[in-house]
Amino acid sequence: MREEIDFIKFNPTQNMTILVKTKDPVEEYKHVASKIMSYESVHAEQVGFIEEPINNKAAAHLQMAGGEFCGNACMALAAFIASEKGLKQNEITEVLMEVSGTDQLIIGQVKRNIDEYYCQVTMPTPKKIEHRAIKYDGSNLNIIIVRYQEFIHIVIEVEEFDKSIREKAESLAKLLGVTIGANLIGILLYKTKSDELAPLIYVPHLDSLIWERGCGSGTASLGAYLAWKNKGEIVAKIRQPGGTITVIASCYDEALESLKIEGSVGIVAQGKAFIDV
Repeated sequence: MREEIDFIKFNPTQNMTILVKTKDPVEEYKHVASKIMSYESVHAEQVGFIEEPINNKAAAHLQMAGGEFCGNACMALAAFIASEKGLKQNEITEVLMEVSGTDQLIIGQVKRNIDEYYCQVTMPTPKKIEHRAIKYDGSNLNIIIVRYQEFIHIVIEVEEFDKSIREKAESLAKLLGVTIGANLIGILLYKTKSDELAPLIYVPHLDSLIWERGCGSGTASLGAYLAWKNKGEIVAKIRQPGGTITVIASCYDEALESLKIEGSVGIVAQGKAFIDV
């Protein structure tokens, strides 16, 4: 038996994202996501489901397949809502969204460019940022732990994105997935001299381990760390394999007061997919 799935595919910094409009039971999300994101189907790095919001101030509820929070998917949903409103070139609109992985309403500001949307979204602020020196897999690592309500990011400053550190990042992500019970673990390799980021995202519920070409929530965590480290406000353009995402963060008395990301989103496909159920 085959099911027909209504979908939209987005390109936020080449972090290819599918949003599903078809109303399926929540317990089917994992199956639908794994099928539709596979190479032989629509193919993407992540899948979210558009639901009706509980809060009447929100335009929609975004439920990621693994229950995680995703900044790029937030930008994708904001762009889609703006496109459905018929936003014209150079016009700006604001969108409120409920999103899995946080109890904060996410504010999206969207501007229509010629063939894409430029989005700024507010991001959940970390519960805690801390520095740790650890010994892992025979190496001494200085790591920054950025903790959220339901997920965790680890920032590791590196000279190069070499094979050895990538393999360590993958094994560390899997280990944390088993031991800490978070919806998402991100290992963020960061070159300080060039503001380059190599983001690895692991979603234990889906057993999905991906070196993303652009990571919105990872960029936000990196910006939160930089603001915390500098004890003030930062604006940084973070270069990633798929392009650049800008982060704006402010920190006073070691407390994050504001955290936003900005980037471009293209709507690349919309239609029906057919999956086996």
